[in-house]
Amino acid sequence: MSELAFGSKKRMAVSSVLAILLDASCALASATFDKEFDITWGDGRGKIMNNGQLLTLGLDKVSGSGFQSKHEYLYGKIDMQLKLVPGNSAGTVTAYYLSSQGPTHDEIDFEFLGNVTGEPYTLHTNVFTQGQGQREQQFRLWFDPTNDFHTYSILWNPKHIIFMVDDMPIRDFRNLEGKGIAFPKNQPMRLYSSLWNADDWATQGGRVKTDWSHAPFSASYRGFKADACVAPGTGAAGEWYNQELDLTRQQRMRWVQSNYMIYNYCTDPKRFAQGVPAECSM
Repeated sequence: MSELAFGSKKRMAVSSVLAILLDASCALASATFDKEFDITWGDGRGKIMNNGQLLTLGLDKVSGSGFQSKHEYLYGKIDMQLKLVPGNSAGTVTAYYLSSQGPTHDEIDFEFLGNVTGEPYTLHTNVFTQGQGQREQQFRLWFDPTNDFHTYSILWNPKHIIFMVDDMPIRDFRNLEGKGIAFPKNQPMRLYSSLWNADDWATQGGRVKTDWSHAPFSASYRGFKADACVAPGTGAAGEWYNQELDLTRQQRMRWVQSNYMIYNYCTDPKRFAQGVPAECSM
């Protein structure tokens, strides 16, 4: 491609993103669950309580449950407080993620993989761009996520996707489009969450199955906050729009990754016939 053609194509791409953002309303929302979310499946196993301040999802042998946001977001900082399934949670998965729709969807994932009593949860993260995932990083947590509520955050702006736990950054997926690596930027995404049975893979590679004698299982949600651009509408983005990790927060993230990361796709070349993805060497 000639430099002139490349420049024209780049200007068109920037213009399309600006057009989408100009059609997005950027504001802080911390409304009640009944105003911000719809429980979409589970036949009564998902419940909104306490005047909309608390949402619970249930799982039994018949079905799990789930909810989704009424709005779609294009960039933003999303916070949610979760308290996970206590006790023997083996086989269960609590998923909390942003996603668009279709075969070339974008997605930003938190998934909490249960375990037998006394063994730690696995926090599973992933990023999909244009329908392509396989960017898993997994962590242990430095606390018991079943004892109390903890805040899990996604910061998504044009340069970064930053995963945070209680405001501690654990992962930063950077925009490297200039190096030919796709980045979620023009597909608005809804927020979804579900509690479901995944005992074919979730706990110790599927070796440990769900013990239904402990059902029904329950996960709880509160403190939802979205400082985000809602499509469509009008408005101005907040500080998060240009936010990056300063040196101190980069050091904190490296500390988490050194001490609590248990899997990183970038260090698993066996999975990738053509070698690990390009961003791993950047």
